[in-house]
Amino acid sequence: MAITPIDIQQHQFKSQLFGYDKSGVDRFLELVAEEMERVHRQYQEVREELSRTRATLEEMREREATLKETLMTAQKVTDDLRANARKEAEIIIADARVRGEQIVGEAEKRRLQLIGEIQEAKRQKVAFETGLRSLIESHLRLLSLDTLTLPPGPRSEGLLENPEGLEDFSDLLAEDEVLDEEP
Repeated sequence: MAITPIDIQQHQFKSQLFGYDKSGVDRFLELVAEEMERVHRQYQEVREELSRTRATLEEMREREATLKETLMTAQKVTDDLRANARKEAEIIIADARVRGEQIVGEAEKRRLQLIGEIQEAKRQKVAFETGLRSLIESHLRLLSLDTLTLPPGPRSEGLLENPEGLEDFSDLLAEDEVLDEEP
């Protein structure tokens, strides 16, 4: 039975000839003592629980501080890693751009070199074609002559006997063509 402070204040003992009823007072005192013991035990349990709760709270606060510190450190490390990664990426991109520019420059240089080589090959082709064309034309002219007549004169004598004089023969033919064209 739970006794409240109001119960204690309002409790009335039976009176007897020389005072209150001793057995009633003793019974009430026993009840009050039991209730006080129960309340004292409860109070002790609450104090112990409060002490444990405070210890747990302090431990939780320490953990919270540690976690905050850890999170701040992790955030700083993450920020540093991001900054370093960004810097490395910028360096890699800059290096790739420089290397790309070098490759493009080398390719442009090689392209110009190839264009020069192509132009030289075309020039040689044209020179070869021109030389070949004039050689073929001179051979065709030689083949188209019905008869070969040598102009009379000291230069044409002995021409057929001396093979070294063939150079003079071509000069004679050229003079003969000029003479044929003039009439």
